[in-house]
Amino acid sequence: MSEISHTLMDGKVHVYRRPESRFWQCSVFLGGRNHRASTGHDNLAVAMEFARDWYLDRYADERLRKRGIPLPRSAAEDQPRHAEKAPAPKAASPTFREAAEAFQAEYGVITLGERNAKYVKRKDEHLRLYLLPFLGDKPIMEINAGLIQAYRVHRLKPEEGKRPPSRSTLHGEIVVLRQVLKMANRNGWISALPDMSAPYKASGKVSHRAWFSPEEYKRLYQATRERAKNPPKERWRGECEQFHDYVLFMVNTGLRPDEASRLQFRDVVVAMDEATGERILEIEVRGKRGVGYCKSMPGAVHPFNRVNIRRKPAQTDLVFGPVQRELLNTVLAEIGLKRDRDGRLRTAYSLRHTYICMRLMEGADIYQIAKNCRTSVEMIEKFYAAHIKNTLDASAINVRKAPAAPKRRRTPKRVTANAD
Repeated sequence: MSEISHTLMDGKVHVYRRPESRFWQCSVFLGGRNHRASTGHDNLAVAMEFARDWYLDRYADERLRKRGIPLPRSAAEDQPRHAEKAPAPKAASPTFREAAEAFQAEYGVITLGERNAKYVKRKDEHLRLYLLPFLGDKPIMEINAGLIQAYRVHRLKPEEGKRPPSRSTLHGEIVVLRQVLKMANRNGWISALPDMSAPYKASGKVSHRAWFSPEEYKRLYQATRERAKNPPKERWRGECEQFHDYVLFMVNTGLRPDEASRLQFRDVVVAMDEATGERILEIEVRGKRGVGYCKSMPGAVHPFNRVNIRRKPAQTDLVFGPVQRELLNTVLAEIGLKRDRDGRLRTAYSLRHTYICMRLMEGADIYQIAKNCRTSVEMIEKFYAAHIKNTLDASAINVRKAPAAPKRRRTPKRVTANAD
């Protein structure tokens, strides 16, 4: 039977077991020679913990030796090949629950005013509902790549009466787990972060976001306009009128749904655009990217004015408030637009995607769209511009090389002798 070997500390420390021994041994190359010692343990996890501490002691001794500082007698002596007795038990490692509590206290203070309160609260929910029940009592040093993969399997395993989390939800939980482990690494509770990448994951194809084509958008606003004029019940008239204006406003501004839900009347100004000579809305947007600014299309002015006249609000009142998701889903289901042709669900976010796609189709500058939507050119090129035919220049693509003119054959000149 061959020797079994493992490595630690980026391959610097070797933990191995000889065929004739039941105890694990460790070795490291420092100061031009090999240092070896027996861990005195037959359990691999305990032996690796011993090897890690033993390596740090040898490394510290070597640094003192290089500086010319005399070592204590016990440290200067050569290490025995076999430890006479097992090392003293080490203090227990902090549990994941203790690390999570320290992270929550730290994160709330550091991000105060920098992050949205709902975003911070979501971190606490990920920990309380999912991560702590599975990892709470585990020592922080025992959380490795295998345990993280076991957590993924636990969350994605189908159970009766429970729907598995979406990809984005699970990704958010792994992000919180990584932040807790980073905090533990800063405090010296762990020496390095484990591998947290998802195995077996293929590189996903880049697909465009669900949006409404011009023909589909026309069907949508005609349906919302008809519902606003003739609501199913008279007491729903106000909600239907508000929803119709919301759809027009979103497709003509490109705001994110959360940005629109926090929008107050004092954040919107009706202005005359000097470049185009049209009335537009100048909007101060407060969202996940902080405070930004947006200039709308002229089509957003009438919906905003209708909301203003209908409600006669104070300056601090919300323009639209929370998204009317149930009404949106009802209208989309009635006109058969809840899913696009690739099966992707359309949501309130699809109205923002429609704004971006329509601006690209009209030939707007992609850099200006990115600034107006408070995103990056890379994101727009990756998720929006790839599937829009108007972004392709046929004159630049269908270039044909002109055929070369046939060479004319040169005829030799006749040489005639002059007569005397």
